[in-house]
Amino acid sequence: MNSGSHSPLSGPHVVVFAMFPGIDALDVTGPAEVFAMTNLVLGANHSGVGRGYEVHLAGERRGPVATSAGVRLHVEELFCEQGTIDTLVVPGRIRIGADGPEPQVDPAVVAWLREVGPAAGRVASVCVGAQVTAAAGLLDGHRATTHWATAERFAADHPAVEVDPDPIFVRSGRMWTSAGITSSMDLALALVAEDHGDEVALEVARIMVMYLQRPGGQSQFSVPLAHPAGSREDLRALRRWIGEHLDADLSVPALAARMSMSERHFARVFRAETGSTPGSYVERMRLEAARRLLERTARLAPDIARACGFGSVESLHRVFRDRLDTSPGEYRSRFRTTA
Repeated sequence: MNSGSHSPLSGPHVVVFAMFPGIDALDVTGPAEVFAMTNLVLGANHSGVGRGYEVHLAGERRGPVATSAGVRLHVEELFCEQGTIDTLVVPGRIRIGADGPEPQVDPAVVAWLREVGPAAGRVASVCVGAQVTAAAGLLDGHRATTHWATAERFAADHPAVEVDPDPIFVRSGRMWTSAGITSSMDLALALVAEDHGDEVALEVARIMVMYLQRPGGQSQFSVPLAHPAGSREDLRALRRWIGEHLDADLSVPALAARMSMSERHFARVFRAETGSTPGSYVERMRLEAARRLLERTARLAPDIARACGFGSVESLHRVFRDRLDTSPGEYRSRFRTTA
């Protein structure tokens, strides 16, 4: 249990959402559903709901708060009425402007975070809620993530924050941040795992038909999603085959032969369809697979290198160094999950 939280026997874990107009509805309802389901799981396990979560929606004023989806959420408590907060959740609000997605920072929430944030057991920002938390000075000196489309602006606006645009969520001490909207539920599951263990979190994920807790280090975009689908079904099939045969010979000559094309023509068509060279695409696919194995298994580096088609541990280390500026060992120590 987080050191700033109630102990399991002293009452519920108090979760407070900082509400303001225009927030993304799923930033609130997604984590709230995870916490509610956790209470049901704990009750079914005869652990007592007192070990579970008590969710509060707090705002500058009482009444309905319009979300970006048009759904209204009712705020019954004021910021000034909050007592001990075990987990303070800061949702985000994003607007699509002429220059792309823009995070919206609510001054009233920023002022309240400055006041209560330092005393909260932990602070969890969802999506561009990280920019709100950063505006209150709570993320200075911390590593954080946010929605990929606003990460560059986030880093420019808050140079004291180490912004990492890639992970699904990031924990830095008692500060937690997550990526785009749906990752709010991955973040909530990670919080549940910290409070009640991996078995409870995984049971919640199963009941909610969620992916069994995407690891925090997982990229916001998988390699296939980061590249255009393209118009050629034969190349789409090839890309699927590559993902299923990473330990095979995936050199340009081998892939071109599989497509019954000359090497030069294959390389040209592949780049036109995906925006990437075949070599770069394969390397990124292998890197993504290696990251998953480092995050989710205890397999050793030589085994991972073979399984992902790197051929040698030296090649595995080189790609991690060139692409991620870290080593496989450092990456595992940072993102390893026990779930």
